[in-house]
Amino acid sequence: MRVVVTGAAGDIGRTLVPGLIELGHDVRGIDLVRPDEPWADAVVVADIGRDERALVEAVAGVDAVVHLAARAAESDFETAIDSHVRLTHRVLEAARTTDVGRVVYASSNHAVGFAPRQALLSDRERGRPDGFYGVGKVAAEALCSLYHDRFGMQVACLRIGSFRDRPVARRHLSTWLSPGDAVRLFGACLTAPDLGFAIVYGMSANRRAWWDLAGARALGYTPADDAERWATEIEAEPASADDEWDGRYVGGEFTRPHAD
Repeated sequence: MRVVVTGAAGDIGRTLVPGLIELGHDVRGIDLVRPDEPWADAVVVADIGRDERALVEAVAGVDAVVHLAARAAESDFETAIDSHVRLTHRVLEAARTTDVGRVVYASSNHAVGFAPRQALLSDRERGRPDGFYGVGKVAAEALCSLYHDRFGMQVACLRIGSFRDRPVARRHLSTWLSPGDAVRLFGACLTAPDLGFAIVYGMSANRRAWWDLAGARALGYTPADDAERWATEIEAEPASADDEWDGRYVGGEFTRPHAD
């Protein structure tokens, strides 16, 4: 497939672009900066929050857009709305006006951050954001739903967990998404024949999983990694009060009292 990845220079982008290329996709990226990577020539440098023409030109003629670009941290309300809602609207509109039929959106587990930890949280859990970052993600998921229902766009919203090279905290034993599984998950959403509109969790095959991966597996996602490999090392350190709190809710530290 011909795929555009917004936010290609970010943490997930720098994993996803080469990963999708390795899967055989024709990938171009777009970001504020050009990453120092062997595939950097595939990245268009532009501010898609301001330069609508550059965004439209980037997505014209492709089969799908992977939308990663956003401020990946808590912020004030206005910043969250700009980064998640207005920017996602721009991407969806660019896809609609250029007849791109599929968008894969990087949402977050913080969209349901105040959901209490339970055996396996359903991907049908209502939005329970744990901050303005989560509010932005919930609102962007709603925009994606609108563009599916009104314009027939195929959209997947991925409530991504703890994306990093390896787990380093107790919470990660349940919420980790490995780089390899991130490529597998996004790749499955790009090629699922009947995507429709889907909200699924982005997590590896962790045996201590908090979230139900049935929806993602139905799209063809087959995770290969498990955070349990690092459990002995992580649990060698005594649990702290922060560890106890971070295990109460999906959003972890975002739900602590006075979290900033």
